[in-house]
Amino acid sequence: MFERSRKGERALLIQPLDSGAHAEDLLQEFAELARSAGATVVAKLTARIDKINPATFIGSGKLDEALLAAETHQADLILVNHTLSPVQERNLERAMKRRVVDRTGLILDIFAQRARSHEGKLQVELAQLKHMATRLVRGWTHLERQAGGAIGLRGPGETQLETDRRLLAARVDALKARLAKVEVQRSQMRRSRLRNGVARVALVGYTNAGKSTLFNALTGADAYEADQLFATLDPTVRKLKGLPCGDVVVSDTVGFVRDLPHDLVAAFRSTLSEARDADLLLHVVDASDPLCDERIGQVDAVLADIGAGDIPQLLVFNKIDRVSESSARLDLAEDGAAARAWVSARTGAGLETLRSAISSRLPGERVRASVRLSPMAGRLRARLFEVGAVCAERSDDEGWQIDLDMPLALAHQVLAGADSDSVALRGQLLAAR
Repeated sequence: MFERSRKGERALLIQPLDSGAHAEDLLQEFAELARSAGATVVAKLTARIDKINPATFIGSGKLDEALLAAETHQADLILVNHTLSPVQERNLERAMKRRVVDRTGLILDIFAQRARSHEGKLQVELAQLKHMATRLVRGWTHLERQAGGAIGLRGPGETQLETDRRLLAARVDALKARLAKVEVQRSQMRRSRLRNGVARVALVGYTNAGKSTLFNALTGADAYEADQLFATLDPTVRKLKGLPCGDVVVSDTVGFVRDLPHDLVAAFRSTLSEARDADLLLHVVDASDPLCDERIGQVDAVLADIGAGDIPQLLVFNKIDRVSESSARLDLAEDGAAARAWVSARTGAGLETLRSAISSRLPGERVRASVRLSPMAGRLRARLFEVGAVCAERSDDEGWQIDLDMPLALAHQVLAGADSDSVALRGQLLAAR
């Protein structure tokens, strides 16, 4: 059964190594996850794994070393920074004589502690039950006992394990039905915002990049913020006023992390739809993180998984106050890459520049121009028709004369490529503005 970590537990961390790259950074992040769950890290152990042991994940020599370290430091919890199979988890517990939790279980535990809204609690419970379904036979022999034994109840019966599985499946179905109702309500709210024509911005990024702090600084909200992983889970929506493009709805979403459990991504799909339905994503990055480029790739992978990979992005490098020789500025996009804004949500540096950059990329500012496309630009012409940007068209032997009307953010998205047709049209639009 899944057990929530209790505060004060003494944990031994095991960091598997498949290469020597970033080992210390991975171990540090895992230690922060452990502390976020309420554990006290008393020892850390790295284990180079050339071939995974199907029974215990780590080899027998490293297993003996881990047992000695646990006894020396009086650890009562073993945390493994990798996904373990139910068999590996059970065998490790038997050998270590201590509770073993893998990376997925640890993240689920943190989410269970931090969820506050009704929807968030349902989503976490659903992910936990799916994780638990494969671990009902964690060495508990009583689960194999058959019901019965008393007079009138003897004979063939259902094992306790089968009963537990049936009850768990029923609970999963009930949670899915309740979440479906919540998703309908959330969809109605989104449709209302669409009817009102309000532009939508979503803050996304790696956990502890400073999204909630930036959200508060931009909107004046009081969302919870702390220097810890997954400080906030439930999405918060506020209105950002005073932009040249008009009022904007900004949402603060749950942070991402490396190897985020698939069950959590699936369970939080409705919450993450705030990002999927946004007109612009503010991809918040910790500028002081030495692995910030790697974090960007990991967040982009999750965005692609939830169907938000094609939404225009503005990279916001936060925490520049922690980086020497770094100043607030806006680096414009080149060759289809996202523009980069350098800010400090804590000190307020660069926030006005960021507000201007947001406004220039939202539907409130439109591109209206009459442009010329060559006969070779058929693919770009089809794309413009596909997004509904063409108001009128006239053709001749030299190509097409097209009247365009579309949001500036959409123009950036359509012209993100570096092919000659996109470059030529981009130049015409800039000249027309």
